[in-house]
Amino acid sequence: MRARAKYFLAAAVVAAIGGARPAAAGYPDHPVKIIAPFTAGGPTDLTARLLADKLSQSLKQQFYVEDRPGAGGNIGMLQVARSAPDGYTLLVASSSYVVNPSLYANKPYDPFKDFMPVSLAAAAPNILVVHPSVPARTVKELVALLQANAGKYAIANSGLGTTPQLAAELFKLTFKYDQPSVPYAGGAPAIQATVAGQTPVGFANMTTAQPHIVSGTLRGIALTALKRSAVLPDVPTMLESGVEGQESETMQGVLVPAATPIEIVDLLNREIVKAMQLPDVKAKCAELGLDVVASTPTEFEAYIKKEVDKWRRVIVDAKIPQIQ
Repeated sequence: MRARAKYFLAAAVVAAIGGARPAAAGYPDHPVKIIAPFTAGGPTDLTARLLADKLSQSLKQQFYVEDRPGAGGNIGMLQVARSAPDGYTLLVASSSYVVNPSLYANKPYDPFKDFMPVSLAAAAPNILVVHPSVPARTVKELVALLQANAGKYAIANSGLGTTPQLAAELFKLTFKYDQPSVPYAGGAPAIQATVAGQTPVGFANMTTAQPHIVSGTLRGIALTALKRSAVLPDVPTMLESGVEGQESETMQGVLVPAATPIEIVDLLNREIVKAMQLPDVKAKCAELGLDVVASTPTEFEAYIKKEVDKWRRVIVDAKIPQIQ
């Protein structure tokens, strides 16, 4: 919010000095690149392509996606942070954006100083799942099982620094049970390990877990969201299950380099909010297990601060070693 106020002040000064032509005039007049800092086919890449298609249509200019995976998203995010603040390089980031500054010893970027929030477009809650052979159908039953069987039920997650991994650590801190947490190289291998019964309990993102819960190869125990999912209406939330403070999700948010003109930020925000409300976009998001949010820049800025603070505490309390 402070950063946004600075941009408004700067715009007012420019206008007072010479009635300068608005920075957004004529924007965009050439193709716009959207960086997705993960591999093709994942939820961040698919969200970026969905937005690129709709922005190309509404702003009459090509928006195209470039995947720049590596280092937990840091490579792509750093590329955007170093790009010209002219609105021609956008970032679609997942929750690694709010986790990595606490997870990496050498901070790759400052989430508050290096970027300007545009919109939290959508988010997918995490979900606690079990193999059908696990004799627990509620959070209470599962916690009792985990506490009574130290070391027996390995818990899968999608990798170091992902919100499913941090959700597992938060759950472990809350109930103080002694079970190994197993990080996999992504959501797909983690969920497959749980489906196979190798790690019979797992925290996963809705995007990867949903098809397996629908087919019955996994049982959904509880969502880490404040409300139930329309696509999994029979799965209760953690709060409904009597457990507070377990909320976690994987966001899909749009950001631009710091110092991007506020007129461009506001234009992009308006178009993204409109795009996210389109019926076909909502349908595609539901298919991906994403809840449409479509926030304002100010709302997204407050969300980033809350999430950075939350996951920093979990990383410290769970004694997760920083990546050097």
